[in-house]
Amino acid sequence: MLVLLAVTLPATGAALHVGSKRFTESYILAEIVQQTARTTGEATVTHVPGLGNTAILLSALRAGRIDVYPEYTGTIAREILHLDHVPPLAELNAALAPLGLRASVPLGFNNSYALAMRAQDAAARNITRLSDLKHHPELRFGLSQEFIGRVDGWVGLKQTYALPAATPRGLDHGLAYEALAQHQVDVIDIYSTDAKIGRYGVRVLADDAHYFPRYDAVLLHKVDLPTRLPRSWAAIASLEGRIGEAAMRRMNAAAELERTTFQDVAAGFLAGTARDPAPPRADGAAAGSFWDKLAGPDLGRLTLEHLALVFLSLAGSVVVGVPLGLLAARLAAAEAVILGVTGVLQTIPSLALLAVLIPVTGSIGLVPAFIALAVYALLPIVRNTHTALRQIPPGMTQAAQALGLTPSMTLRLIELPLARRTIMAGIKTAAVINVGTATIAAFIGAGGYGERIVTGLALNDNATLLAGAIPVAVLALAIEAAFMLGERGLTPKALRQITRSR
Repeated sequence: MLVLLAVTLPATGAALHVGSKRFTESYILAEIVQQTARTTGEATVTHVPGLGNTAILLSALRAGRIDVYPEYTGTIAREILHLDHVPPLAELNAALAPLGLRASVPLGFNNSYALAMRAQDAAARNITRLSDLKHHPELRFGLSQEFIGRVDGWVGLKQTYALPAATPRGLDHGLAYEALAQHQVDVIDIYSTDAKIGRYGVRVLADDAHYFPRYDAVLLHKVDLPTRLPRSWAAIASLEGRIGEAAMRRMNAAAELERTTFQDVAAGFLAGTARDPAPPRADGAAAGSFWDKLAGPDLGRLTLEHLALVFLSLAGSVVVGVPLGLLAARLAAAEAVILGVTGVLQTIPSLALLAVLIPVTGSIGLVPAFIALAVYALLPIVRNTHTALRQIPPGMTQAAQALGLTPSMTLRLIELPLARRTIMAGIKTAAVINVGTATIAAFIGAGGYGERIVTGLALNDNATLLAGAIPVAVLALAIEAAFMLGERGLTPKALRQITRSR
């Protein structure tokens, strides 16, 4: 729970929180920054990994929940500042100043976007440049979701090169090369430092219209960080110019092809022992067995974090949902509104809701995750409460009134006991749903089993994915079994015997 608390509560001492996006290179660079800063002993340094896209990282940075993260000049100019060009660093910083941010420490390499195809297909169609694509409307594009939505991504690219393709399929970057190799798509977006360029033998298409700007790697940080933690910042600043494009590609390959942990890759670079990756094994096996990953040292922490996310949000849903269901059952005028709103809330995409909640709450981690999960758990609780109370025969409440019971006494002594099983069924459904939905919390640094799933997606590592997914499934089954036992214990023995005799 320490990481969970570190990113959700204000720090009481000297603390430095390093964020990263959800792809291999960002994880590695953040680890290098974290390990470098930690050597000074000036602050408690924490890496908050896999925080989704640029918008989420920017919100977390401006809210003060992280202090620094690896970014690229092209992204800062186009995506954050909405400029039509990439100016020098001094001009970027002048534009970032009103946001309380600064870009510093050029790391030494450019990681630009590019499009790539299977080499044999590109050769057969004589495609070498992006401008050649307009003559081949049959090609299927599979692009990362962020690239499709970016200002400097698909929309501008399509216009610049007059591409005939419709809006392409969204595809996670970690799966793109495999989808290309399996002929599920024909064109993908890549990063120029991707480790898999050589392994999969793809052809990188020349950007002959020079659409993509330079994406020089820098550190985007709070403007007060160098003065607030001067020794830590001096250590971080020593990284300037130390990471070349070849070195970055080697580190990406070590993580993605050899399955070396991000921490070990970063430590190897800082120790000067980084090397070219060994050839991948012919059987495709990754370093470390599935069982090692499943029972890894982080299992206990992730379990506690996941349980906290599920049950804290479930408690909030019960506190709000049961009264709303009661109100919908009592007031015909409110029924359609309450049931309609809770139904609509269930349809909001989870990552979109999280992205909205970060600036609203001024936080990443537990607080926005709690709100999002509580919202998603409302529908079954509200509907079951409403249905259970509406199904109580009117004669029961009329008899209670004839006996002199007040409406509150009738609710407490008659209606809720009769509706209990149906309400509990709704709460059980909400709990089981929340176990799976809670995996999205990893995208904003709230921990849980989603951390393994996010890492597995970034590395296209099925073993790591399963090491996160299987505990989720087991936990869901365990919670359902616990609710069934609880319902049995709360049901009077005589009623259980009547139910069995039917």
